[in-house]
Formats: sequence, structure tokens, C-alpha cells
Amino acid sequence: MRALVLGGTGWLGRAIVRDLLAAGTEVTCLARGESGDAPEGARFVRADRRAAEAYGAVRGEWDEVIELAHEPDLVGPALDVLADGAAHWTLVSTISVYARNDEPGADESADLVEPRDLTEYADAKVAAERATAARLGSRLLIGRPGLIVGPGDPSDRFGYWPARLSRTGPVLVPTTSGRFVQVIDVADLAAWIGHAGRAGITGVVNAVGEPMTMGSFLRRVADVTGYDGELTEVEDEVLLAEDVRYWAGPRSLPLWLPREATGFAQRSTRAFRATGGSTRTLESTVAEVLADERSRGVGGPGRSWLSEEQAVLLAARSSRSSGRSGAAFSIDPSAR
Repeated sequence: MRALVLGGTGWLGRAIVRDLLAAGTEVTCLARGESGDAPEGARFVRADRRAAEAYGAVRGEWDEVIELAHEPDLVGPALDVLADGAAHWTLVSTISVYARNDEPGADESADLVEPRDLTEYADAKVAAERATAARLGSRLLIGRPGLIVGPGDPSDRFGYWPARLSRTGPVLVPTTSGRFVQVIDVADLAAWIGHAGRAGITGVVNAVGEPMTMGSFLRRVADVTGYDGELTEVEDEVLLAEDVRYWAGPRSLPLWLPREATGFAQRSTRAFRATGGSTRTLESTVAEVLADERSRGVGGPGRSWLSEEQAVLLAARSSRSSGRSGAAFSIDPSAR
């Protein structure tokens, strides 16, 4: 089998290439290489995809093409040159394409955002899906991953929690009641993409792991890290008033979502399982992520982290406020 990966030098791309190579696939990566070289064993074609004749060295027939980009000026030209010669095409999209996030259990038939502003990530991904479907038809698989996690994650959205719960002292958390976490390990996503290409699977699939309550998630992380301290739950309005942000980015509390977005972390896993998708245990992922965080220096600055100093100050301030915030509970080892 011959596969062309449009990318392959970034975090997810490298995981996909490594999985393909392990299965005996002949892999070519086309990328600028700004994230590094392709994994050993893959042919690396260094090219700027926005340049004229960027695809000159990879024209021809491929058993599989894997597209990771979403920008129109990358997606369109690749389709123009490569679509006719591809036996199977996988477009890696995202669950962010959905118009609504308040429908727990929603599947791939849910309505999508209307792509009005292609500088917006979700809009561009929908446009990429539509353009690719128009060219590939029945040869296309659209995979829509949820939150991708694992060692090496540059976003720190997941790694924050194993890192923080590996240390002592009270830990600030959002109120957990009614909140969920849904993740997929990067290695499991890569394995499914490789399997789907070899099996010729087509259609649209949400590539997501099983949802779990946020409370269960924190307890399971604590079980791996050995944390036995106190979690201080703080109400949303208090966090927002203190300029703590949702989900990711500076001053964020990772994985915290607005109440109305409860369906974002509860997408249906039915199609993923039916197409051969499988996921390792959360504990396995947490252990690998914690080892990675320690190798990089636990407690260091992260792109998504609320600093420990900010978290401690906010937790203390919240515990002194009125009864609407600052509820504390301890991790009970016997309840794990």
C-alpha cells in the first residue's frame, strides 16, 4: 500500500505516519518541515503547499491520501492535483464543525455551521469537507476527532490535569456536576485512520472516545498521579469574574466548558466503534502524559494553563466568598 500524507511532521501527522509505517505501508510525507522531519522510514518531500508546482514530486496514483489541513488555499490545490489519482482519501476534520453543542449523544447527522468566514477554524473545516466530498464522492472518509490527547500535545489542554494532580496542595476545579470529558488518545486516532484507509472505509465518522463525567475524570487522573488532596470547586460566574477562561489558552482552566455546551463532550461513539475504532484506558493515557510532562518539567508554563499561583489565590479567595463558591471535597481512594 502506498500512502501520501499531506503533512506528517506535526504532532498528529507524525503519529499517523508512524502507525502506517508499522503496518508496512510505503509512506510519503509532503510538508514544509517547519515542525521537523518526517519519521524515519518515510519519504519526505519538502515543499511549500502554497507554491506553484508544490505537488510536482507526488503526482500520480496513491492507494491513500491523508489531508490534515483546513485552509482553503491548501485544500483546494491538493484536490486539483491529487484527487483523480487517489483510490481512497481521508480528510481529518473536527467535531467543531457542528452548529450545536447542547445535544448529548448527537451523531454525524447533526447540523453543521455554515461556512461564512473561512478564517474561522470550524467554518474552514466545513468548507474543506464540502470541497473534498465534491471531488472524491464515494472514495472519501471524513474523520471528525474530538479532543486529541497524549504525550507531546502542544496545547496542554489535557496535560494540565495530570501535571497539577501530581503535586500537593488544594486544586482549583470548576463545578463538576453535569459536566463531561471526552477525549481520544493520539495513538488510537492514528491507528483508526490507518485501519480505515486499509479497509477502504468511507463516509463521516466522529472519532471520539467514550464520554465520562468530569468528576470521574478527575478521580481517575488522581488515581494515576497518587493525588490525595482537596479539590476546590468554584462556580462559573466566579471564575468568569476573575477572568478565567474556558477550554484553552492563556488563563484558561482546561477542559472547562460552558454549561450550554454539555453536548460537545458527549458525541456519539457508535460509528467510530462500528468502523473498527478502539481506545485505550484513560489511565494508560494519563500515565504516558504524566511521564511526558515530567520530562518537560512539571509546573512549567503551558499554553493553556492557569498558573498555580493564580489557581491558589483564586481558590483561597473563593473559599472566603459567599456560599455560591469554594465548595471543597477530597479525593477518596476507596471510591475509585
